[in-house]
Amino acid sequence: MSVPELVQTFRFRVRLIRSAAPGRTAEPPPAIPRPPSEAAASGSGPLAPAASAPGAADGSPDRLGDGGFQECAGLALEADVREYLQGGANDEVVRRAGRVRLQPIVLKRGMLVAAGGGSADPALWDWLHGMVAGGAPVARYDGHVEVLDPAGQRVVAHWTFVRGLPLKITGPTLNARTGEIAVEELHIAHEGLRLERTP
Repeated sequence: MSVPELVQTFRFRVRLIRSAAPGRTAEPPPAIPRPPSEAAASGSGPLAPAASAPGAADGSPDRLGDGGFQECAGLALEADVREYLQGGANDEVVRRAGRVRLQPIVLKRGMLVAAGGGSADPALWDWLHGMVAGGAPVARYDGHVEVLDPAGQRVVAHWTFVRGLPLKITGPTLNARTGEIAVEELHIAHEGLRLERTP
């Protein structure tokens, strides 16, 4: 009898990729224009939205950004069970399944910094500002949360959430005396969460 493998939560990665799936009442997201140099080289116009799958190349316009997330919370589903009381049956309760309540995904990480050094990447702030400013359609992102084995070579658990919207973003608390890492916090509301099967 084999001993089940424990999923260790200290080694994981999170990817946010522009959602290609339209909502139940929404149109598909618009095509993302290519830079003029790429469009001229390929002889084509706008770039269609990429499929929302992990492994997009760095620098893709469909990636929100890159950074090492320190914490990920909100991987939870909660069923809304309704109770119905029947007259004369005082010692029992009828329960019916209702809707599933989704918790926001909460990501805490070191601040995004552009590849090759430089200043902080404002991608998360721009995402929230774009939604508040009333730009339509609002950019939505699918998320992939992958827990890796201790060697970092194999995915042992893989959650996906779809059509995320930013709820809240918090900048780091700056304190020169503590020397702590600057950590931003991002809350994402989404439209579905599932644990995928891993090979």
